[in-house]
Amino acid sequence: MFDAAILVVGALGSLIVWPRSWWLGFVTAFVVGHFFLFCNVFRVSRPLELIWAMVFLVLARLTEPSGRIGWKTTVLISFATTMAVVGIELRKPSYHGVGWSRVNPGLRQWWEVSRRE
Repeated sequence: MFDAAILVVGALGSLIVWPRSWWLGFVTAFVVGHFFLFCNVFRVSRPLELIWAMVFLVLARLTEPSGRIGWKTTVLISFATTMAVVGIELRKPSYHGVGWSRVNPGLRQWWEVSRRE
């Protein structure tokens, strides 16, 4: 329920802000979308989430308001970082996100062993 509320508030906030500042509306939607992707779809670990956030914040700061790099570069590098983060998470023996039964069929055995430890 909390995650659904975040999605709704984030989407509304993005729509409200977009006409005044397209980049702020975009950043809001982009970050909220990644929150949903990382927390609910791929169930990414906190350290990997924080790495993605750090990369995005540095890129966003270099883009707005300084203009050193453009939003196109920021988005491309952020998506590449997203792919890397998801790829790392998918290879973990503890992966339990979408498609876990195909991607990580050994999860149940991993869970039993780690629960005993």
